[in-house]
Amino acid sequence: MIDSKWSILIIGQLRDRTLRFGELHRTVNGISQRMLTLTLRQLERDGLLTRTVHPTVPPRVDYTLTGLGATLLESVVALGEWATTHRQEINDNRNSYDATHPTQAPS
Repeated sequence: MIDSKWSILIIGQLRDRTLRFGELHRTVNGISQRMLTLTLRQLERDGLLTRTVHPTVPPRVDYTLTGLGATLLESVVALGEWATTHRQEINDNRNSYDATHPTQAPS
């Protein structure tokens, strides 16, 4: 299921080609290795990408979108364009909200 920003960003990165784990980690800004691993597993489980392990030393693992995953590209690209267009407005709203809603320490 596409339930996180990481899923959307990964699908967007795989739109044009197959990528290795390290390439995905470098291109998806801010994602930890653990979160990348968990998200890739979920996308594979959902049938949106395939994981291919090549028997080399060290092992090489490639990820590519499946046909089902490719059907999401139009929506993912549109969402990315929307986010880019409205990035400053969203940041301004966050800053305004944060200024009027101080963070409280958990009890």
